[in-house]
Amino acid sequence: MKAFPTATVDGRLQLPARERPMAPPGGLDAESEDWLRDLRGDGGPGEDARARLHELLLRAARFEVARRRGAHPDLGAEELDEIANEAADDALMSILRKLDEFRGLSRFTTWAYKFALYEAAVKVRRRAWHGRQVPLEREGWERVASTALEPDADLEQRELLGAIKTAIEESLSPHQRRVLVAVALNGVPIDVLAERLSTTRGALYKTLHDARAKLRRELEVEL
Repeated sequence: MKAFPTATVDGRLQLPARERPMAPPGGLDAESEDWLRDLRGDGGPGEDARARLHELLLRAARFEVARRRGAHPDLGAEELDEIANEAADDALMSILRKLDEFRGLSRFTTWAYKFALYEAAVKVRRRAWHGRQVPLEREGWERVASTALEPDADLEQRELLGAIKTAIEESLSPHQRRVLVAVALNGVPIDVLAERLSTTRGALYKTLHDARAKLRRELEVEL
């Protein structure tokens, strides 16, 4: 039988026990509770808490940007610092919108750091691809094939790649083909491709999943 909310003596609704959100054992730690209370505050205390959180997020973003700097030598120090600040700003806005989603499974600062790391990683990739053409055609086949194989293995590889090419061309829709080739073959980051195609990461992951499932079915028949 379905349980329904019941009213308390002061008139508020109370969920049945099994339908209430699960809290971690022992509840939130004191520091996390302080963060949540202060960030939800108005006036000076709230502004101070948000400023302190932004400082923490900026440190996390700068760490992530510095960690990725070696892979993007064309990005200068000033540009990287700009990316870190943008990442901290966006992370702060995301956290403030999602305060009610924090369940205390980790410390609040640990949970918050993840927002900054994610934003910094995405922004570095996007900045690195800024102004570059996103390859949607099969430019990367030559990189897939190995040139250091014995003749028999080389022939087997060529036959396999030929089967994959045919399956991609004949079994996938044009959109599935563009997405799979761009991400899996030409190494375009998923968030960069989402921005260029005016779609979402989730939609592209669904497209990739469906495309790979089609290819597996096609190749099982072919091979």
